[in-house]
Amino acid sequence: VQLQASGGGLVQPGGSLRLSCAASISFSGIYATDWYRQAPGKQRELVASISSGPKPYYDDSVKGRFTISRDNAKNTVYLQMNSLKPEDTAVYFCKISVTILRNYWGQGTLVTVSS
Repeated sequence: VQLQASGGGLVQPGGSLRLSCAASISFSGIYATDWYRQAPGKQRELVASISSGPKPYYDDSVKGRFTISRDNAKNTVYLQMNSLKPEDTAVYFCKISVTILRNYWGQGTLVTVSS
């Protein structure tokens, strides 16, 4: 299984980016699709997730600014990031959970928010 993440880059505070993660497997019946991030010197943290629940999950730090979505026809998960802040600077990783125990990670894409 391969996951190809893209869309990172340098953006000014207040700007927007959209991350994409294309998978080589079908999203049909999978358990969850997640975006994580890891800032320098910090642990990797869950940012947003789409799973079997009624609503996507968002970390409090990104609620109202980030939107996770999924295109099952393209086997791609997205993370729309608006109103970016310097503290959003991190390497962003996508994760696909085919089951709760069978997970695959993308290679990471760097997002830098700086003026």
